[in-house]
Amino acid sequence: MLKQRIITALVLLAVVLPAMFHTSVVPFAALAVVMVAAAGWEWARMNTLSGRPALLIGGGLGALLLLFWAGGGLDRSWPVVWWLSAGVWLSLALLMLRRGVPGWQRWPVASRLTGGLLMLACAWLALVQARQTGLLFLLSVLTLVWAADIAAYAGGRAFGRRKLAPTLSPGKSWEGVFSGLLGVVLLALFWLWFDLRFPSDAPSLFSRLWEAGPVWTLVALLLLTAASVVGDLLESLVKRGAGMKDSSRLLPGHGGVLDRVDALLPVLPVAMLFAHLLEK
Repeated sequence: MLKQRIITALVLLAVVLPAMFHTSVVPFAALAVVMVAAAGWEWARMNTLSGRPALLIGGGLGALLLLFWAGGGLDRSWPVVWWLSAGVWLSLALLMLRRGVPGWQRWPVASRLTGGLLMLACAWLALVQARQTGLLFLLSVLTLVWAADIAAYAGGRAFGRRKLAPTLSPGKSWEGVFSGLLGVVLLALFWLWFDLRFPSDAPSLFSRLWEAGPVWTLVALLLLTAASVVGDLLESLVKRGAGMKDSSRLLPGHGGVLDRVDALLPVLPVAMLFAHLLEK
């Protein structure tokens, strides 16, 4: 299993890194379309569809994103999308995590399917526009999620006592959450140093936040860390409702696309919302 995970990770890095570091955003945006289309297929499967219907849902989502791109959608600013996305994720956290799997299953399949696809589309838009904002900006958002996840895992293993959501993800604890926040704060310090050491016209998210003051920065880091936890927990909830361990087996050793990007889905639009607010 470990060997399989390592091979898959190396293949993904060999594909993603060249696209991400390319001077044009086109390769990265195109790769993101493929990934989100695959996530759309997984989402359909997690909501009672399978076979050709699920493939049509995923392919249709990818086609709509390409049409949006061809129509100049990436050349416009979308603050209303960031506000709405943040509001939806907050509402989901309050409603779904409180009501649990039974509450989720009572929702009509059509609304679950449509809502999830819309959130995937918003995440794609946020991901690509984060890259348009700047490579360092995108990397800082991605590393925020990775730092929160790694620190939460390490802190939970070492100190975890109080369960965060035992019916959804028994391995997660409040101590893990606080460890994740600490990891994000330490990462922020690194990025602040990096931006000072290597100045750029498009600095990281952390330097943009710091320009607004330390209090604003800490509040934003808390919200972004919370968003990463919410994304992870909500995917666990949906998988439990569907009776699935992984969203798919597209990524050998890692599960599916949604298993890898669940925490990113809410973090990306929230990060773009902060970037928009800091432009004022």
